[in-house]
Amino acid sequence: MATNSKHPSGLKILFFTEMWERFGFYLMLGIFMLYMLHGKNEMFPGMGFSFEHASDIYGTYIALVYLTPFFGGLIADRLLGYRKSIIIGGLLMAAGYIGLAFYNDVIFFISLGLIILGNGFFKPNISSLVGKLYDNDTYRNKRDAGFNIFYMGINLGGFLCNFVAAYMRINYGWGWAFAAAGIGMIIGIIWFIFGQYYSKDIVKVDKIAPQENDGNDVFITVLKVFGLGILAAFIGWNLFPLIMGDPLLGSRSTDAFLFFSIVIIVYYLKLYKQEYSIAFREAKMHMSDEMADLSAKKSAESIKALLAVFLVVVVFWAVFHQNGSALTLWAERFTDRSISEQWVPVAETFSLNQTVSTEIGESPIINQHGLIELDANGKPLTADGPDEYYYNLPKEKWPENGKSKLISAEMFQSVNPFFIILFTPLLVMFFNYLKNRKKAISTPQKIVYGLIISTLSCVVMIVAVWASGNGDTKVSAWWLVSAYAVITIGEIFLSPMSLSLVSKLSPPRLTAIMMGGLFLSGAIGNKLSGILSGMWTLYENKTWFFALNMVLLMVSVIMSTLLLKWLNKVVKEKEENS
Repeated sequence: MATNSKHPSGLKILFFTEMWERFGFYLMLGIFMLYMLHGKNEMFPGMGFSFEHASDIYGTYIALVYLTPFFGGLIADRLLGYRKSIIIGGLLMAAGYIGLAFYNDVIFFISLGLIILGNGFFKPNISSLVGKLYDNDTYRNKRDAGFNIFYMGINLGGFLCNFVAAYMRINYGWGWAFAAAGIGMIIGIIWFIFGQYYSKDIVKVDKIAPQENDGNDVFITVLKVFGLGILAAFIGWNLFPLIMGDPLLGSRSTDAFLFFSIVIIVYYLKLYKQEYSIAFREAKMHMSDEMADLSAKKSAESIKALLAVFLVVVVFWAVFHQNGSALTLWAERFTDRSISEQWVPVAETFSLNQTVSTEIGESPIINQHGLIELDANGKPLTADGPDEYYYNLPKEKWPENGKSKLISAEMFQSVNPFFIILFTPLLVMFFNYLKNRKKAISTPQKIVYGLIISTLSCVVMIVAVWASGNGDTKVSAWWLVSAYAVITIGEIFLSPMSLSLVSKLSPPRLTAIMMGGLFLSGAIGNKLSGILSGMWTLYENKTWFFALNMVLLMVSVIMSTLLLKWLNKVVKEKEENS
């Protein structure tokens, strides 16, 4: 088998396209929660939502962002192809980000809708293209490393964006920060369009799968699933308030989303049965019924394995995506964000710092959960006092000159992608070292280890809560940085390997659809993240909040460990037959 020590030329194009897309996505996500929580009467007004309402919107948004890839993958596989879908998705997202720059309630929700739709077209198809580049004997053995490199592109954009977000928000307001996200997305699409002339590989592997003669026209399939999903969502929206007086999971939108998701889950279960039928029909043409049955079962087994992986990674995303909600709140209210004197000139040069004062004036009232108390109109309740930053900072730590230079809270969003960039080459070298010594870790094993390591990040935050006296005093930023470092290592083990596993095991005609299934698991996890974040105010002692996250991850670890032997067997058989 011929191999190549390098990677396909198309990876460079997809790397930077994804980098710019994630630049826009994470820039918006990094300030999204803060924008919704900030009051309407501030210098740069926010939406003035309550924490519970903002958490519900945040959870619903990131859930739908990862739900629509199911439809985008289906349409790309059977109708548009990957490249057209990526361009359409990028333009829709750019329009959505720029729309958020306009301070208007109606435009706010329309813009979120455009981003959600755009991500559905973009996200599964660029990942599928990466996998397709490695579907040949020359590059097949470099697939895992290729996805690790691609994942660095994701996080390079995620790292850089928050510097831009902080600069634009602090100096010009929320609108300019959101507009910067749109400009980044437009740059990514331009790079992708012209990059196709550099790498013919991208054009070559972009093939539309032929539709089977079983009545499953793509339009009919989309309409059926979407129509049934809407019906299920309508039932979920109304059923429990009608019977119980209240939503089952805290909000109607959550109930509706999970009911919609059930329809898509049923579709994937049906897809497993359908794959067996198609594979059996094809195999029967050149082998006995008994052998055709065995071959078809092996083919369908790969889909069954992927569905199992989708299930166990749900919890990871539920915990991970609290970096935009609960952990951002921790950064803003419970973290000592003061900048050391030697670093102040650097922060001021790039306008990444905030200046707050101990001078007595009108200041928002902060409750025991670290949240601003709001009146019925969404405006902050105020009282005479120093800047809100000092409400839980011991007076002995107050500055002598009455002013503190702070790093902005959203800058902590760059810690995770920074560690991705730092740790990924080291872990790739470690994986290669083990491989050269004949002790390679299988892709499913990496996913299990990722869940185990992520569990430890919750332990770090539990200790941080203890160190803060349950939020009575701000603690060192190193607690939050350490938690991010640990969960980042877990993420590198899990997330790019999940992408790689989908490209390995998916039948060629279903690659983008199955990639959409992976993002569906992320969607459900993201919605659960919103539910978990919304439980912040239920726990007086925040130790229990992070302990709940830890327990959920431990359950996922147990499930994935029980499945590991079987998953390794499926992957090995698939690789041997490729």
